[in-house]
Amino acid sequence: MNDAAAVTALSALAQHHRLAIFRLLVVAGQNGMLAGELAKAVDCAPSALSFHAKTLLQAGLIQQDIQGRHVRYQVALAHMQSLLTYLTENCCGGSSCDAAVPSVCCPTPEKT
Repeated sequence: MNDAAAVTALSALAQHHRLAIFRLLVVAGQNGMLAGELAKAVDCAPSALSFHAKTLLQAGLIQQDIQGRHVRYQVALAHMQSLLTYLTENCCGGSSCDAAVPSVCCPTPEKT
């Protein structure tokens, strides 16, 4: 992940329908959701869903699987993890973090 890819991903998420779509797909996991189900869940027209999904696809945050006349969307877990790692890789400057910082940012060091 680099700055440009991170900005693209974060920009794609900076809209309430796209953020809702992404979050629903994270919950759905690798099973994903059909486009029609997703449109109903975020309360938008199918054409609007297609527009928002295109932005998320271009950012690499989701994937699509065309199944005949249906489109199933899934979260791109590897890209999501890459973005999270990129955002937190220098957390606390490498020093021990305050207990209030989530463990995803600063995992507890393993004892040797």
